[in-house]
Parts: sequence; structure tokens; C-alpha cells
Amino acid sequence: MNALLLAQAEEPQPPLIPHLDELVIGLIAFVIVFGFLAKKLLPNINKVLEQRREAIEGGIEKAESAQIEAQSVLEQYKAQLAEARHEAARLRQEATEQGTAIIQEMKAEGQRQREEIIAAGHAQIEADRKSAATSLRQDVGKLATDLAGKLVGESLEDAARQSRTIDRFLDELEEKAEAVR
Repeated sequence: MNALLLAQAEEPQPPLIPHLDELVIGLIAFVIVFGFLAKKLLPNINKVLEQRREAIEGGIEKAESAQIEAQSVLEQYKAQLAEARHEAARLRQEATEQGTAIIQEMKAEGQRQREEIIAAGHAQIEADRKSAATSLRQDVGKLATDLAGKLVGESLEDAARQSRTIDRFLDELEEKAEAVR
């Protein structure tokens, strides 16, 4: 048997097939390194991976809650903006209505003042006309009595007689003026 072993030992071994003793030693070393890694490194790796997973899940939850809060704030902002726009529209409408009312009041006040001025003008014209008529009547009466006195040759200084004469003369003039119309 020794001879067989010697013959086999002398035969060259293929380079891809390892020796049995190297294979056993390599397998034992692999099991020792794998056991060491599984005992020491694998728990630390799992711990780090678990922390990372928790951090990612916590970040996602925080992001979702922040997004929900942002959505809520956005809705509140939109509601406040809509309310502010509504209030601005209402104030514009009120200002327009007040402006229209003020314009109407000013027009009415202007119309009233115009009518007062016209009425005062008519009253002043009427007063001036009456004053002028009275003054004219007196002047015409004075001239008429002077002329009548010269024609008649007698003095018409008596006030009652003078007044009657003037009134009669002016009444006749007025009747003629109305008849002409």
C-alpha cells in the first residue's frame, strides 16, 4: 500500500484539486472565521441596520406629519385669504354705495341751492320791480301833477287831491296797457 501511496505521491496532482489536508484545514479556518463574524460582527451590523430602518421610518412619519400639518396650514391660509378677499369686496361695495349716496346728496344739495338762489333772485327782482314801480309811480305822479297844474292853471298842492289825480291817471294808463296786450 505504501507503494500505491508512493506511486500516487509521485504522480503529479492536478493543480485545481487541493490536497485533502489543506481542504480540511481551510474548512476548519472558514468555520472559525464564520463563527467569529456571526458572533461579533453580525449583531452590530443588524443593530446598525435596525437603527437606520427606525431612523428612516421615523423620518417618513415626521415627513408625513409635517406634510399633514403643512396641508392644514395651507387650508387655513386659503380660508383666511378667501375671507380677506370677501371682506375687501364687501368694503369696495360699501365704498361704492357710499360714494353714490354722497354724489346723490351733493346733486340734491346743489339743486336745492340752485332753487334757493333762483327763488331769491325772483324775489329780489319782484321787490326791485315793485320798488321801481312805486318810485316810477311817484315820479310820474309828480310830473303829472306839475303838468296838470300848469294846464289847469291851478295849483294841485293839496295832497289828497294830488293823490286821487295821480291814481286815476295811472289806472287809466294801466287799463290802456292791458287793452293793448
